[in-house]
Amino acid sequence: MNQSSLFDAPFPSALKDGLASLSPAWQTLLQQPVLAPVWPALQARLDAELQAGATIYPADPWFALRLLQPEQVRVVILGQDPYHGPGQAHGLAFSVPEGVKPPPSLRNMFKEISRDFGTPPPASGNLQRWAAQGVLLLNTVLTVRHGEAASHRGWGWEAVTDALLQQLAQRQPCAFLLWGSDAQRKRELLRTPSSLVLEAPHPSPLSAHRGFIGCGHFSQVNQWLHAQGLPAIDW
Repeated sequence: MNQSSLFDAPFPSALKDGLASLSPAWQTLLQQPVLAPVWPALQARLDAELQAGATIYPADPWFALRLLQPEQVRVVILGQDPYHGPGQAHGLAFSVPEGVKPPPSLRNMFKEISRDFGTPPPASGNLQRWAAQGVLLLNTVLTVRHGEAASHRGWGWEAVTDALLQQLAQRQPCAFLLWGSDAQRKRELLRTPSSLVLEAPHPSPLSAHRGFIGCGHFSQVNQWLHAQGLPAIDW
C-alpha cells in the first residue's frame, strides 16, 4: 500500500481508542473536566457518519500529537480543518503525504519561505520535518467528510483544540502563527507574557496577496527562538 492510500483507510470509529494510544502527557492535557461532555457527543456524531457510509479524513486525527510531546512544542501553526480530497489529509495542518502535490495554501507558504530567506521553495509538501523540530501543525477541527470542507465544524473539536492551545501557552514559551480570521479568534487563549503571537491573512489564494506574502513570519519565529536560546527551525 502506498503512503497516499494508507491515509484513506477507514476512520477508526472508537475515538477513545485513539485517545488511549496517545502519550500520557497528551492524555493529561485532554482529560480536563471541561472536555468530559465533549467526547461522547463527538464520538456519536462520527459513528453516525460512518454508519451512513461517509468517508472521513484523516485516518488518524491524532497524528500531529504522535510526532512530538507537549514539552517539545516550540511553534504552533494553526489550520482550519483537514483537506477533504482523497490522499491529502494525514493529520498535520497544511501538510500532505510524500509524493502528493502541495495544495495552493501550502504552495503560498513555500513561496513566503522562499521570499523570506532568499532560498528555493521546499520540494516536499510533507511537513513531518517541521514536526521533528518542535512545530505542532494543528487544525482547529481534526476531521472532515470527504468532499465537504468544514463539514465537522461545531461538532466539539473546537473545544478540544482550544483546550490544547490554552494549556500549551501556559506551559512554556511558544510561537503561535495565526493565519486568517478563524485562527485569529484563538488569540485570547494565548495571551501569556512568554508567548509570541503572529497574525496574518490566510495563505489561501483568495487572501494570501492581502498580506500573507511578505509577512516574514518564518524569519520572525527564528529570531524569537534565538532570543529564547533555542535553535532555529529549518523551514
